[in-house]
Amino acid sequence: MRPELTLADVAGMEDVKERLRMGFLEPMRNEELRRSFGHTLRSSLLLWGPPGCGKTFLAKSLAGELGLYFIHVGIADVLDKWLGNSERNIKNVFDEARQLRPTVLFIDELDALGHKRAQTSSYIRSIVNQLLLELDGAASDNEGLLVLGATNQVWDIDPALLRPGRFDRKVLVLPPDQPARQAILAHHLRHSPTGPLDLARIAARTDGYSGADLAGLCRRAVEFALHESVRRGTTQPVTQSHLEAALRDTPPSTGAWFSLAQNYVAFAENREEFGELEQYLHGRKRRR
Repeated sequence: MRPELTLADVAGMEDVKERLRMGFLEPMRNEELRRSFGHTLRSSLLLWGPPGCGKTFLAKSLAGELGLYFIHVGIADVLDKWLGNSERNIKNVFDEARQLRPTVLFIDELDALGHKRAQTSSYIRSIVNQLLLELDGAASDNEGLLVLGATNQVWDIDPALLRPGRFDRKVLVLPPDQPARQAILAHHLRHSPTGPLDLARIAARTDGYSGADLAGLCRRAVEFALHESVRRGTTQPVTQSHLEAALRDTPPSTGAWFSLAQNYVAFAENREEFGELEQYLHGRKRRR
């Protein structure tokens, strides 16, 4: 499929979007510029960060921005209990993407398919080897193939997959900032009847909430309004009190991830690679 989304549909993430434009989109769009620098139309990029923060949405928007086909590959599309089938599935996915090129191939949950080989069984090691083989295809084979990966746990990915020419370029996708949270709340309530709402107040109190958390909060508020409508026998709009009740009922889901990430940052040998995350964690601690 060709997604109709573009980066303009992504709320917030201005730094991330600018990095993607300058380092990924513009070179892909400008053939003359690519040729002058000897840059081919093949690339790979890893989106990483806590769950529910829009990595898949961002990948689709990149494909839509470039007007390219988008192939979404998950664990269920690859893993198979029979010997050799998982490797064959990976090859088939890449072959399909090459036939449709230029195209964006999006590999979700890359840490599950590309886990560190030293810590896994021969079954997973063989899958990682097949991934490496496909990513290292000859320039003519992968010309026009843009491979995006997504992971919640970049520290579990086999180092070979993160070497130059593979997923060496990484973009950290964090929970939305306050203006983005307000925009996300407005987006998810746009089709519901609403009374006067102070979305800025809710946005200010949802630091650390993922986009998925905010969507869940809005669904809960709509449920409260629906239940009230049933009790009263007439349509009741979503009010600030419904949002406040939903907020009390919807804790952020990112806490466990940040606790785990903090441990990895503290003891990582390659700590400099987590500088952006470490800076965010320090800022998050100050805001509390």
